[in-house]
Amino acid sequence: MGYAHGKCCLPRPPRRGSGGRGGGGGGGVPGGGGGATLGRAAVPGAGLVLEYAALAVAGLYPDSPGRESQDAHLVATRFAGDPDLHLFAVFDGHGACGAACAGFARDALPRLLAAEAGPGGRLAADPAAAFREALVAANAEMHAAPGVDDSMSGTTAVAALVAGAALHVANVGDSRAVAGVWRDGRVVAEELSWDQTPFRADERARVKACGARVLSVEQVEGMRDPESEGWVPDEGDPPRVWARDGLYPGTAFTRSLGDVAAEAVGVIAEPEVKSVEITPAHLFFVVASDGVFEFLSSQEVVDMVAMYQDPREACSAIAAESYKLWLQHENRTDDITIIIVHIRDSENSGPAGSDKVDCSSSGASIALHPMQSEIPVFVPSEESHLNRFAATEMQSSSSDSPTERSLSCVVPSPTHPLLVCSKTSDASKPNQSERAVSQPVGTWHQMEGGAELERQVQRNIRAVSC
Repeated sequence: MGYAHGKCCLPRPPRRGSGGRGGGGGGGVPGGGGGATLGRAAVPGAGLVLEYAALAVAGLYPDSPGRESQDAHLVATRFAGDPDLHLFAVFDGHGACGAACAGFARDALPRLLAAEAGPGGRLAADPAAAFREALVAANAEMHAAPGVDDSMSGTTAVAALVAGAALHVANVGDSRAVAGVWRDGRVVAEELSWDQTPFRADERARVKACGARVLSVEQVEGMRDPESEGWVPDEGDPPRVWARDGLYPGTAFTRSLGDVAAEAVGVIAEPEVKSVEITPAHLFFVVASDGVFEFLSSQEVVDMVAMYQDPREACSAIAAESYKLWLQHENRTDDITIIIVHIRDSENSGPAGSDKVDCSSSGASIALHPMQSEIPVFVPSEESHLNRFAATEMQSSSSDSPTERSLSCVVPSPTHPLLVCSKTSDASKPNQSERAVSQPVGTWHQMEGGAELERQVQRNIRAVSC
């Protein structure tokens, strides 16, 4: 997403506060790509276990019913053959050839990054430099690829690499990564990336120095003062990058892969990289496209993840809420892709945060709701600040949806009960999927639907389908 003809351009109501999202969203979402997939991977050098899920939901475009998803994602455990390296990435394509650009970047990044791994490689000594080299090289390869027309198309990229007890995140564009961190008795959002858009004064100044104009569509069309920089997030069209003497490219981001025309006015492929130490307070992290973050804040996403012990259920709940919010504001939705990674101590097989529940805390408590093997719905805790509005269930025919489409895709998922104020439960006992961690499968396979590439990390975990 991001070109003027593709990004959200319609005036919209002001965003509700963080409490206003509590109307939650039940049900699955159409085009869910077969439901969220589940995997587990050990990080032996740090004594950690990662439990992760990924979900891709194709966007709803009534004017283009056969449109393919332009998102792609990547999960590579034991990256480059190293049991302590695990790579998670999301790519959000845009433009007429956005799907091809996202798929190209998904395939190129791990290959180029792996070349920086191993003894003497920069991935260990200088991960920021390794990511920069790999993403810039992927961009150059995309330009030269005969089967990819990236003249007016491209993709964002956000990649998170677990490297032992460190987490390195590289971002190009406006997809996002965020961690859930236990702090002062509650789970708070820690930004792992920064959206690169003309809303940022530093990015706006950089592209202007390269000859770009920064204007919203309303300013281009003469409806607003072209000299004004008083853009307000979530109100009207966002500021965009334009050529000095042309009505192109109109990108709502300032960095991307591909986008040859936009490069001439400062839209670059160099990532911003953030590295953090994984501490016991780090419960999980999320990597997702802006189909999730267009109407949900980082804290709102973190709050929802914290309510589910199974990351598949969190993926489904967040995707359903995002889908619903898109339809409340427009007659379409963006493609939605989300990866959730729980970080657990290898000696504690319980759900993320199960050893950190603080019933005496004055902050919002975590409510981990055991779900039946039917429709996963977002059910706010009664104590949570999210519950300012009553949760509503999405019916199979939503009367407030502009498209009157069904949002009742059933995504079954096994769960284990967890008492909110208990540090031990049956969920902490090793189950079949946990025992399967020692049985990695070292092959790549294409997932049903053709757009997602996933790495299966154990033989005994059954894929969820809808």
